[in-house]
Amino acid sequence: MVGHQYDLGREASVVPPVLVFNVTGRSPFVLACDHASNRFPDRFGDLGLTPHQRLMHIAWDPGALAVALRLSDLLDAPLVASTVSRLVVDCNRRPDAPDLCPAISERTDIPGNRGIGANERAERIGAYHTPFHDLLGEVIETRKAGGQAPILVTVHSFTPVYKDVPRPWPIGLIHPRDEGFTAALRDALIADGPELDVGWNQPYSALNGVTYTLEHHGDGRGIESTMIEIRHDEILETDGIIGWAERLARCLQAAHGSRGGAANFIERHGQFTGGFDG
Repeated sequence: MVGHQYDLGREASVVPPVLVFNVTGRSPFVLACDHASNRFPDRFGDLGLTPHQRLMHIAWDPGALAVALRLSDLLDAPLVASTVSRLVVDCNRRPDAPDLCPAISERTDIPGNRGIGANERAERIGAYHTPFHDLLGEVIETRKAGGQAPILVTVHSFTPVYKDVPRPWPIGLIHPRDEGFTAALRDALIADGPELDVGWNQPYSALNGVTYTLEHHGDGRGIESTMIEIRHDEILETDGIIGWAERLARCLQAAHGSRGGAANFIERHGQFTGGFDG
C-alpha cells in the first residue's frame, strides 16, 4: 500500500478498514502498522485539507508500511495494518483520547474534525478503530492458542523536525511497562552498528499517550512487545527501506535469542542471514 490519492468514484466499502498479511507466518513476531495509510474513506471528503497536506506526516507514517511488509517477508511474520488515515481515527490512541480524531495536528488545522459529536466519534471507532484492534487481537490469541509466545512489534515513522525542534535519532524505541524486550532490541541494534544513535523512549514515550497498541495488546495480553520509530527521511527510498528492514530483522532475532526464545524456532525454521530477494 502506498499513499492513497483520493478517488471520488471509489466507495469506502471497497477497501476494508484493516488488512492482514502472511497470517500463517511461522515467526514468533506479530507486526502491526497503526498508521500505514493516508486514505480518507469517501464519506469524509478531504477533511478540509489540500492534496499536499494529505500526503504529509500528519496523515500517516510515510515508509512505515514498506518497512513492515519487508520485515513480514524476512521474518515470516504476520502483519496487521490499518487502511485509514490517523486523521480519520488514530488506531494508536485510546478510544477516549482527546486526539483520537484530532482537530489540529502539529500546526495544521483539520477542519473536518472540528466539533465532531459523540455519535460521529463512535461511528469512526466502530468502523475503523475496533476492527483493527479486533483483528490484531485475533492474530495474537490464535498464536497463543497454538502454543507460541508471540512478540508484538509495532512499526512507525517520525518527522526529522517537530515544531522547529530537530530529532537527531535515525531510530527510536518505546517500551511498554516491561522494558525487557525493548532493551534487548536496543542492545542488538548497537551491537549491529556501534555508531547508531538509538533513541530510548524517543521521539515519544508512554507518557505522551501514544502507546495504546502496546498497552492494549502487549501489556494487556501478557506478551512482550516493543514500538519501533524510524525517522522517515531514512525510509522514503527503496535502499533505505530494504536496509532498515534487514537490520531490524537481524536485531529482532538477536533480541529474541538473547532472551532465550530463539533456539527452538531456529532449529525448526533456520537462521535469518540478512539477504532479501525481490
